[in-house]
Amino acid sequence: MFVFLAKSILIYILFILAIRFLGKAALAQLTPHDFGAILFLAYLAFGSIKVEETIQGIIGILVLTCIHLIISKLSLLNWLNPFIIGKPTILIKHGKIINENLRKNRYPLAELLSNLRTSGYPDIQDIEYAILEATGEISILPKKEVVAVTPKDLHMNVSNIGLPLAIIIEGKVQKYNLKLIDKNEEWIKEELSAKGYHQIKDIFYASVRDNDHSLVVTTFSVND
Repeated sequence: MFVFLAKSILIYILFILAIRFLGKAALAQLTPHDFGAILFLAYLAFGSIKVEETIQGIIGILVLTCIHLIISKLSLLNWLNPFIIGKPTILIKHGKIINENLRKNRYPLAELLSNLRTSGYPDIQDIEYAILEATGEISILPKKEVVAVTPKDLHMNVSNIGLPLAIIIEGKVQKYNLKLIDKNEEWIKEELSAKGYHQIKDIFYASVRDNDHSLVVTTFSVND
């Protein structure tokens, strides 16, 4: 059992290091060769561990879960976080691509341009910063002059429209959401009745805004 656990822990850690070595770009893009590499790494890593008894599998799951939780806790430490999770990398700064950082992270320029286009910024010169996060995602911060004008910029007061909460889904009352607005089933029955709906089972979807408790109802019938 000790040998089994030691092998499991060692291979698990080596697998994490291998994924870490593949780089943030592999997690972000998951191209066919990235997917193949991760798939085969998993097969070679865990296929080499032979589980002979059910108890080995159970204990192995528990131990690896503990190892995962320990690593997660260690990642909260500032001095260990860059080694376990990684750190952000600036790919574009003040409208200029940093080629060295692209090479270090093995991040293709074509993929960066694709991310910029899908974010609505096809022109690199419009980008103040593009940052490759530790998770492999791209954070794009456009220059102020190309950002859409907001009510705040115009010093306009905007009223709070509230959050619509689903209180009925396919004829079933969502009690948790009703509690969020301090209401109960009797209240929703009265509100539905006032709108001409007398059976909750006939309601496909109903939502209530948390600020003014306005009700929106959709029935199962297409014509309603």
